[in-house]
Amino acid sequence: MSTPLLPSGIIEQIWLKRAKRGPMDPVASASLRTQRGLVGNANQRGRRQITFLEAERWAEHLAALGRDDDPALGPIRRRANVLVRGIPLVNSRGRVLRLGGVRVQIAGETKPCHQMDEVYPGLQAVMRPAWGGGAFAVILDDGDIAVGDPIGWDDTSDPPSLFDRVPA
Repeated sequence: MSTPLLPSGIIEQIWLKRAKRGPMDPVASASLRTQRGLVGNANQRGRRQITFLEAERWAEHLAALGRDDDPALGPIRRRANVLVRGIPLVNSRGRVLRLGGVRVQIAGETKPCHQMDEVYPGLQAVMRPAWGGGAFAVILDDGDIAVGDPIGWDDTSDPPSLFDRVPA
């Protein structure tokens, strides 16, 4: 029996990172492995098994910099794995997010680092408040996700206490 999903958003884009600081490759779908990460992605295990960025927040950041019409500053430059639309990530630590048929538990806020200023000067500061850099999560279920999949908060699940068992 599957948990009912109240979709409030969609997966807009997915990227895999080949190596630390390596290029981000856009993909139409990805496989997720419990307690590991995205198959083929450089980051494995720990609590940063998958990372998310809100499309709406990225647009706000670029507008704040006066660069909202710059195609060179697409959301791929943030280096997150999944771009979501229609679901706020702010203050979501501990909540379960359902991506199609896969659940992940938000483990924390992704703080923007100095690499954001390499993308565009001032971007790191604009992204710092209120989860502007997105979120990272632990994968709870094996499965596949694809661009266009519905996403929503799964408040009916009783998530395992992963924060005590999974190293940062």
